[in-house]
Formats: sequence, C-alpha cells, structure tokens
Amino acid sequence: MDQFSNGDIFIGEIIGTAVLILFGAGVCAAVTLTRSKAKAAGWVVIAFGWGFGVLAGAYTAGPLSGGHLNPAVTLGIAVDTGHWDKVPVYVAGQLVGAVLGAVLCWLAYYAQFAANAEAENAQPTLGIFSTVPEVRSPVANLLTEVIATMGLVLPVLAFGLTKGLGQSGTQTLMVSFVVVGIGLSLGGPTGYAINPARDLGPRIAHAVLPIPNKGTSDWGYSWIPVAGPLIGAALSGLIFNAAY
Repeated sequence: MDQFSNGDIFIGEIIGTAVLILFGAGVCAAVTLTRSKAKAAGWVVIAFGWGFGVLAGAYTAGPLSGGHLNPAVTLGIAVDTGHWDKVPVYVAGQLVGAVLGAVLCWLAYYAQFAANAEAENAQPTLGIFSTVPEVRSPVANLLTEVIATMGLVLPVLAFGLTKGLGQSGTQTLMVSFVVVGIGLSLGGPTGYAINPARDLGPRIAHAVLPIPNKGTSDWGYSWIPVAGPLIGAALSGLIFNAAY
C-alpha cells in the first residue's frame, strides 16, 4: 500500500470499485428485471458477472491503488502487515465508488426499472443492489459472510507471496476466479457480500434513487454484510500472519 499516494489511491479505488459494482449490479439487474433480455439466466451467470466485475475493476484500479476494491481486502492486508495509515483512504474511495457504480447500473437499466414497476409480475429491486438472505437468521447469515470472506482474503494474501503473480497481472485474474468460486460454492445462503462497500454503497443508492415501486432497503439486515466480511478479514490477517 505504501507505494501509492493518497490521491491515487482514492481516485483508483473510486474508479475500480465503480466498475466492479457496475458489472455486478448490472448482471443482477439483467437476470432479475422483467423486460431484460437476460431475464432468469440464473445463478451461474450472476457468479461469473461478479467475477468479471472484479477482473475489470481491479485491472483498472491496479496502476493507481493496487486495486483492493474491498474494505475486507484492505483490512486483511493491514492486519497482516501492520500498515494502517492508508486504510481510511482506501475505504473512502471504495464506498464512494460503490455508490457511483450502483447509480451507473440504475442509469443503464433505467427503462427496465420503469417497465418492471409496471409489470404484473414485478420483481423486487433490492437484490439487484445489495444482498438478501434466502433464510433470514442473523447468526447463520453472519457466520456465512465470515467464512466466505475468509475464503477470499486468505487466498489474496497467499497470492501476494508469489511476486511473479503481481508483476505479471496474473494475481488479479486468479482473485477473479476465486470470487466466481465463492459465488458458486458459498453464495447461496446470503448472496455473498464478502465486501462491505459492495453491499453498503449500493444499498445507500437504492435508498435514495427514484426507483419506482422499489420497496424496502432493509436497513435492519444491512449490518451483517458489513460486519461479517470485516470479521472474516481480520481473522484472515491474523491467521496468515501467524502461519506464514
């Protein structure tokens, strides 16, 4: 983190996280909205859409900030290395970028959101922007997010041990595949936030955007996709620091 300036980090994380959320929320909109050509394409499409979003966002942000795009990744690295001074800059950029990406998704699907609201089988819109658990159980949902985030952050830290991966750019590609794998394997219970900014930023956007018949933003659940990934990231950093 130390090789990047605060200004570059902030701008890089805004741009990269916005690209991530544009792709991720975009694929959820494509699969969910009634008048979308990708309607009902399924969970596998969503998992790959988010993986490609990580790929595009991280490569875009990489030269400026290293492409964290996720407060959990930033926290895990800080816990492992002890370097905390730039963490607030990373997190601020990630949250701003997440809100911006969600707004861009809404604009891209503006006509589809309007058509969805008028349809007899109108679909809820919160799941396009943020995670919604299939079975609402705070303890179980929190545990799922902790475990899934450890499944992300531990590999991210391990990839960093092989310097050639970072220099060649292969590390970013591998992380993207890990995100797809998490979606396919661990995404079923909660929708796999594994990223506080990915859930909170779009949830804020959902709350303030003039989406017709958008329903609730479910703030009662919103702490879980923030706390779970942060706990998982801190545990990952501690485990990695002790084991490696």
